[in-house]
Amino acid sequence: MGEQRHGGRLIADTLAAQGVDALFTLTGGHISAIYDGCTDVGIRVIDVRHEQAAAHAADAYARLTFRPGVAAVTAGPGVTDAITGVTNAYYAASPMVLLGGRNPLALEGMGALQDAPQIELLRPVTKRTDTALETRRIPEVLGDAFRAARSPRMGPTYVDLPMDVLMTPVDTDLLAPAGGRFTHAPGPDPDAVARAADLLASATHPVVLSGSGTYWAQAWEELGELAALAELPVYVNGMSRGILPSGHPHLLGLSRKHALRQADVILALGVDFDFRLGYGRPPAYRDDVAVIHVDPQADRIAHNRDVEVGAVSDVRAFLRALLAHEGELGRTEPTAWLEELRAEDARRSAARDEASRSDASPVHPLRFAREVARWVDPDAIVIGDGGDIVAHTAGQVRVDRPGHWMDPGPFGCLGVGAPFALAARHVHPDTPVLVVYGDGSFGLNGMEFESAVRQELPFVGIVGNDGAWGEMKAFHERVYGAEGMVAQDLSQATAYEGMVAALGGYGERVERPEDIGPALDRAQASGVPALVNVILDRTFRRESTAAYGG
Repeated sequence: MGEQRHGGRLIADTLAAQGVDALFTLTGGHISAIYDGCTDVGIRVIDVRHEQAAAHAADAYARLTFRPGVAAVTAGPGVTDAITGVTNAYYAASPMVLLGGRNPLALEGMGALQDAPQIELLRPVTKRTDTALETRRIPEVLGDAFRAARSPRMGPTYVDLPMDVLMTPVDTDLLAPAGGRFTHAPGPDPDAVARAADLLASATHPVVLSGSGTYWAQAWEELGELAALAELPVYVNGMSRGILPSGHPHLLGLSRKHALRQADVILALGVDFDFRLGYGRPPAYRDDVAVIHVDPQADRIAHNRDVEVGAVSDVRAFLRALLAHEGELGRTEPTAWLEELRAEDARRSAARDEASRSDASPVHPLRFAREVARWVDPDAIVIGDGGDIVAHTAGQVRVDRPGHWMDPGPFGCLGVGAPFALAARHVHPDTPVLVVYGDGSFGLNGMEFESAVRQELPFVGIVGNDGAWGEMKAFHERVYGAEGMVAQDLSQATAYEGMVAALGGYGERVERPEDIGPALDRAQASGVPALVNVILDRTFRRESTAAYGG
């Protein structure tokens, strides 16, 4: 006879075997057995104030470790609260596993407390949903969930865990096998690689678009080698920010629209042609542009536009195969095209920098972004949680390492800031963490500063406070005019910094641009979760179409 272990301990054993060292959660009786199991095996339990935050934190853990992050929530409202965080992970292709409590099987259909159709609710926004119907099968069910989460494209999975299944002890000799781990991603077709090499070698205006798929494939070395070999301009989005350091000679940013309108060949690596890339269609692109689209998920290739080469492949494997065509692709000096784009980048950067020198008070948003960029440690993890203010700041903050810039991703979900920071501080306890907030986004999960204080997970947040849902207000004004404005304004008098101080952290309000850096210094030195609330010029408007994805 083997050892007797209840279902919660079997879950903890499985998490440990998968290399997971933290569980994000909000307490609930349905899942108490999981906490008992985690205590036994030494898995840290990080608890939050809202289940959405638990799911966001698990998403961030996955992005930073390349292992599935795990959140556990109680039945009914616990699961439904977490769905937003799961959906955000789904659109970001982030591997996470949500464990949801469920009423005992013996009470199925009888109207038990917090009963809900959880499997049906999660199915559209996960790669796999399952129910552990028997305690001895928990390792098997979780093994399937982890493999599905890790298989390309990666994404979230969900497991329903009835309370009686979790609490029942079983003989470990009778456990169903958990199955092996996912070990490799698909490789490219040699003919597709050869055709891609021919197109790039003959192109006069080539462009590389690198998306989150390049980050998940951990293909930064290969991308850098290809860019240098073929003198290619590289533009990044999503989690790809930081895979080439900010000073890399082939990494460009502000000239992307200019480049895409003239490109004759585009190498698209792990990107979606969605609203961020003009849906891949004119007028954002030439009618005759040849696209090489690489993605491990076949149905994402050629979505929204035709492609010349569609390669169903892991991005890293494709780039390694492409680098074997060195003789065909190699160039000895920068091309006129690359120099043109560098000049365009420099021109746009100079124009932006002129606006960012404003000494006005309240603070100009571009000056806010400049001061944040000047202050932030090159080794820091920077998290963007907002609309306009994050767009301003992302364009100026240097990101020199993979995974050191995080934002919600294409779902555009506000409220990720503090939950992402909790995970970042756990994964990288010696790395500075900065969250850039809008005043609107801060309100969504601001109470997680209490979670950070209580569990000694310090980070610094800075709010760009324009007293409005700025991006939405600009859209409303353009479409309907400024008269009769409703549901767009907040108050710059709200003491967000006072709230953080009341929760046990450090808070400071800033109204002059020259005071931003010193305030951030004091926040960092406080050693506790801290927030700097910067009052911005609320009359400034950034031209944007993000409200409707145009």
